[in-house]
Amino acid sequence: LCLPGVTTALAQESGDEGCLACHGQPGLQTALPSGEALYLTVDGEVYADSVHGQAGMVCAHCHTNTVEYPHTPIQAQTRREYAMERYRSSCVLCHAEMYDVTLDSVHQVALAGGDSQAAICTDCHGTHNIAAPDMPRSRGSQMCERCHSQVFERYKGSVHGAALIGEGNPDVPGCVDCHEVHSVRGPAGSSFHLFSPQICAECHADEAMMARYDISTDVFDTYVDDFHGTTVVLFQATAPDQETNKPVCVDCHGVHDMKQVDDPESAVMKENLLATCQKCHPEAAANFPTSWISHY
Repeated sequence: LCLPGVTTALAQESGDEGCLACHGQPGLQTALPSGEALYLTVDGEVYADSVHGQAGMVCAHCHTNTVEYPHTPIQAQTRREYAMERYRSSCVLCHAEMYDVTLDSVHQVALAGGDSQAAICTDCHGTHNIAAPDMPRSRGSQMCERCHSQVFERYKGSVHGAALIGEGNPDVPGCVDCHEVHSVRGPAGSSFHLFSPQICAECHADEAMMARYDISTDVFDTYVDDFHGTTVVLFQATAPDQETNKPVCVDCHGVHDMKQVDDPESAVMKENLLATCQKCHPEAAANFPTSWISHY
């Protein structure tokens, strides 16, 4: 697996030169018990351009058990098992606070439930090629695309996604603005759905932000005051762990595929409103939406 004559002294040489003497070789790999190949080649230039490389970190900062040669034998049976071992022993060394937050995320719940493919640090950030997650700002959402490609495709065509991915708009929400970064939350719990209007309010109740796009903040205030919103607010205050049968913003406007309200495909366009109402009111007739007076 390495050049003949490599010694402990070379492996411990300052910087990454000692490691790259072996790991800079193209095609370096080893076979795991599962039969999978574990690729061991590292592109030194790619690493040097990463956030870790730019910070002056060397291989041994993360690979604490391989500072000597011969290296400690790999115990992992599969590539996924190896990735799980590495992130748990490496990322936490510098990013303990962020790591701890992930332990309450939906990803960690899935891992604890036996889904070994649920996202870990390196699935989102990469390994030797780690880049700043917000440069450009769309990169954060594109990280999510790696696992949630179908959802991302819908989001990319929405009023929010088109502005972020296509235009680099700094105001529109990306995935982490709604689902959070390391403490990722999802729709599986009723409380996420119940409290989702507060997520929308972070932008749509912000008068300065909405003024930039000639959007009235009344859309949120009037919803909270109407018979739908009043019930939702009551449940938030008295039964936060119970679901309500009253619609929240995403039930009418869509979740990841939201359109501008004047878009012909918008679920709240007058022509489309009956089908939207029928999600909750299946017996609604053609004249049902005529009583609709915006968010009141």
